[in-house]
Amino acid sequence: MAKKRTPMNKIKEVLRLKYDCGLSNRSIASCLKLGPSTISELLTRFKQSQLGWPLPESCSDADLTQALYHGKKASRDKVMPDFTQYAVELRRKGMTKMLLWQEYHEQYQEKAYAYTQFCEHFTRWLKTQKRSMRQLHVAGDKLFIDYCGPRLQVVNPDTGEVREAEVFVATLGASNYTYVEAFPSQGKSYWLEAHANAFEHFGGVPHLLVPDNLRSAVSKANRYEPRLNDSYQKLANHYQTAVMPARPYKPKDKAKAENAVLLVERWIMMRLRHQTFYTFKELNLAIRALMDELNQREMKQYGASRKALFDKLDKPALKPLPKQRYLYTETRQAKVGPDYHVEYRRHYYSVPHQLVGHHVELEASNRLVQIYHQGNLVAQHPRSQRERGNSTQPEHMPSHHQHQKWSPGRLLNWGANIGPATREVVNKMLNAKPHPEQAYRSCLGLLNLSKAHGESRLEQACKDALMLTKPNYTFINNLLKNNREGQLSKDKANTPNLVHSNVRGPNCYH
Repeated sequence: MAKKRTPMNKIKEVLRLKYDCGLSNRSIASCLKLGPSTISELLTRFKQSQLGWPLPESCSDADLTQALYHGKKASRDKVMPDFTQYAVELRRKGMTKMLLWQEYHEQYQEKAYAYTQFCEHFTRWLKTQKRSMRQLHVAGDKLFIDYCGPRLQVVNPDTGEVREAEVFVATLGASNYTYVEAFPSQGKSYWLEAHANAFEHFGGVPHLLVPDNLRSAVSKANRYEPRLNDSYQKLANHYQTAVMPARPYKPKDKAKAENAVLLVERWIMMRLRHQTFYTFKELNLAIRALMDELNQREMKQYGASRKALFDKLDKPALKPLPKQRYLYTETRQAKVGPDYHVEYRRHYYSVPHQLVGHHVELEASNRLVQIYHQGNLVAQHPRSQRERGNSTQPEHMPSHHQHQKWSPGRLLNWGANIGPATREVVNKMLNAKPHPEQAYRSCLGLLNLSKAHGESRLEQACKDALMLTKPNYTFINNLLKNNREGQLSKDKANTPNLVHSNVRGPNCYH
């Protein structure tokens, strides 16, 4: 009966203990529960095989078996294919293992493995690679999309307000070529703009979009039939691509996206964490520089950079861009206020003053707000993210205030009819704006509080606001809603003057 061979894992352990740890044959036999003669035989075979320690990376279990038990080094008989290069080639559309094997066999002839062994070695090699690499993606086929978990910050230089920046990441499956951009939110309009920007950066459109189940992409998540948002479907139709959201609780579906996000967080976001950015444009310029650097770095497992693989694989396989960029617009109806402004997302945009009181239609994108009256474009403004701010064009302002329905004089008279404190608050509100018309909306809101709470209560609330130097609509409205008008005056009047040895008198100051 033939002697049973020692398992390959124990053979490698024998070699490690001998050459790395320097143990004697008897000590190795004791550690591994093998006979001393077996250890001696294995080491003799290894010396005769002409293999060196440590073993070459290209040496498979089959190669080691061939070298130990057949007296020849495996590489002398057969040439191991370059599976790293073949993995890249298999990403080309239409490429097959059979074609690669035929080219390999033609090159090495009798030193080439048979097709079955070729496939077996390739499968074994593939299992040793990272999970994201084991998924062989066809060139130009899939774009994996997600947002980073951590956020960067953008500081308003005027107010000091800090806004969180959402970082959008899209990576192509075949080349791992990655696009990164920061946006104010994950909202629908920014989500769609990010896709359009990514397509233009790639210079083409992938055949399939694979997003996570984000609200901006999927209105109802389902393993079998997820329901896409209408706007996302329209974008896909415009670019003649398809959407296949990752299945819930299936991490393999989005392994590429998760790896790309992790890389962006480490390579880009961590490098920017100590920098202060005042605009999204400034932030994205910094991101773009690091993104280009990331895409130019060589990936060790491929022996090439993302940019090189993109130029070789994905770029030629992408669909062409349409002639027109997809532009998402939101449509709303609005009524022009007495200050000849309309509100959109807490910002006020001017229209010609002749339209005060009229109904208009707004069409807003991330870059532009257009205002129509009876189908005619009457105003156009750059989109502003500043809440409670005004975008006013001088030509929209009236040349003579007496022609307006509302005027500062009329508002002051209305305030005086309620009481002197109310009139003074209206006066301060009018003077707080560069143009009095910009305060009309707030003044009307203030004066209309008398209808809900009564004139006497409004007058008292205005007295409190003047006393605390807070003559604005929000403060006065909160006083009335919480029944606090008059209480602040009493609290101040009842506050005792503190007189004791630790309080300095006026004579201590010069």
